[in-house]
Amino acid sequence: MRGRSDGVQKKRVITSLCIVAIFLGFLYVYYGSIFGAQNRGSSALEYGSRSLRKLGYLGSDEDAVGKQESSTKFGLDDGDDEFIAKSFPVCDDRHSELIPCLDRHLIYQLRLKLDLSLMEHYERHCPPPERRYNCLIPPPPGYKVPIKWPISRDEVWKANIPHTHLAHEKSDQNWMVVKGEKIVFPGGGTHFHYGADKYIASIANMLNFSHNNLNNEGRLRTVFDVGCGVASFGAYLLSSDIITMSLAPNDVHQNQIQFALERGIPAYLGVLGTKRLPYPSRSFELAHCSRCRIDWLQRDGILLLELDRLLRPGGYFAYSSPEAYAQDEEDLRIWREMSALVERMCWRIAAKRNQTVIWQKPLTNDCYMEREPGTQPPLCRSDDDPDAVWGVPMEACITPYSDQIQKAKGSGLAPWPARLTTPPPRLADFGYSNEMFEKDTEIWHRRVQNYWNLLSPRIEPNTLRNLMDMKAHMGSFAAALKDKDVWVMNVIPEDGPKTLKLIYDRGLIGTTHDWCEAFSTYPRTYDLLHAWTVFSDIEKKECSGEDLLIEMDRILRPNGFIIIRDKQSVVDFVKKYLTALHWEAVATADARSDSDEDGDDVVFIIQKKMWLTSESLRDAE
Repeated sequence: MRGRSDGVQKKRVITSLCIVAIFLGFLYVYYGSIFGAQNRGSSALEYGSRSLRKLGYLGSDEDAVGKQESSTKFGLDDGDDEFIAKSFPVCDDRHSELIPCLDRHLIYQLRLKLDLSLMEHYERHCPPPERRYNCLIPPPPGYKVPIKWPISRDEVWKANIPHTHLAHEKSDQNWMVVKGEKIVFPGGGTHFHYGADKYIASIANMLNFSHNNLNNEGRLRTVFDVGCGVASFGAYLLSSDIITMSLAPNDVHQNQIQFALERGIPAYLGVLGTKRLPYPSRSFELAHCSRCRIDWLQRDGILLLELDRLLRPGGYFAYSSPEAYAQDEEDLRIWREMSALVERMCWRIAAKRNQTVIWQKPLTNDCYMEREPGTQPPLCRSDDDPDAVWGVPMEACITPYSDQIQKAKGSGLAPWPARLTTPPPRLADFGYSNEMFEKDTEIWHRRVQNYWNLLSPRIEPNTLRNLMDMKAHMGSFAAALKDKDVWVMNVIPEDGPKTLKLIYDRGLIGTTHDWCEAFSTYPRTYDLLHAWTVFSDIEKKECSGEDLLIEMDRILRPNGFIIIRDKQSVVDFVKKYLTALHWEAVATADARSDSDEDGDDVVFIIQKKMWLTSESLRDAE
């Protein structure tokens, strides 16, 4: 009996210990999650389906829900209509400037073996699906509605981009100055302390352009500024009807592109590294480098040859750097080697004065054909597609012109602004007729007019500045906005027809992209996104529509707009997430009202609300 009693007693003790252990484990998990969320110093953003710190929103907020199992099908399955997401988790405040595919922390975490000397760490490296940030990017403390264009060219709110290190580092070069609650941009640069306007006029004067106007009576329209700083060069070209793609990496001079876009200046995050830039061949009339700190001689001149690919026949490269004028031994050596390289590339010096040299690319293939056999760099292979750019490695070769360009002795483009509506010569590359181009231009003119009518109750003349057409085709959406004080980043899907060259031929700018990935820009950089069948396209690729919604929210400014033109099932899908994303429906219309096409497409317009986390509010106070 005593032995049996002892056994029962032992069982009771073990049972009691198990209950206590479970209870303590519950307390540990419960309080540990609370204290972990409250500890700002040690909190880290979790990925995928892991739990994320949930912060309160301005106003009431019900329990946040994490990311649901994402579906690539937009049709409503049984029971789907009952699901409405109430809120998304909010990313840690430290990620208010997150760029998912240009995140150096991710590179370290994934232990990618990259060649730093080739700038591979500044190129795109996107997180795999299980490591994506499935949360909303919060604005920084004290965030304000951005200052409107054209005033924004010269000043922005410091709270929106609370980084002043460039103002101190470049204080002798007039890049930017902190004045109270604002950051002011005097228009200076490393090689133009006295203002970009005077520097631009001097380049035009060197080229003997009439009235010292760099647009050369409409013949110079698209410019590429590599290593652009805060993009004051591109900012001051806008008044001359010149549009510039300003490019810089997120490097030691962080936030350059963020400042440019906050100012309302076209800009893109990128680097001359190992991959081709996401622009087609023969896109720019002028490339510019002012102390851009690029080693143009590396790898047999491969970076200079990438510029050559991008320049039009007869295009210019304006180079302001010590090698062009300094007399010390190292600069002279670089100058001699660079001069020999561009001569073998058939570039000639168009002008050289003071601190700047301007080279010009040939109009035809004649010079290439006259080179000695074996001359380096070689011509590219005949099967090389100079317009294939998405993830394509650069090659150290010269891209020759097509027979059409050789015959025309140039690009055959009309001067601006006639170029915008004149059928571009490269239409023939796609089998498109002039009539197809003209009809596309007319249809999108009607559609944009309808969009503006739907938006008119919500916008003032200067409400919108930075626009993006997420699937631009021939650029007719942007062309219809010519009389608005806006600019458009025209995006062409990487797996579709390479029509981006038609867009550049029209005097517009844009880039190539895959919408299954994040875009190369900072959060809060666009005022309006136009998504024409973008969701339907990624559905075919079995990518996540929910990921795309979160990405659109990331790049859209608070109070900004989204125009979705797609099938009804897509609109129904998006509507389920309006509350979760803090978006508000503005208008819905039948797409057939502004189109000659039959179908069930719907126009759905959304506005992103201004919201702050409770933590941001506390910090702002």
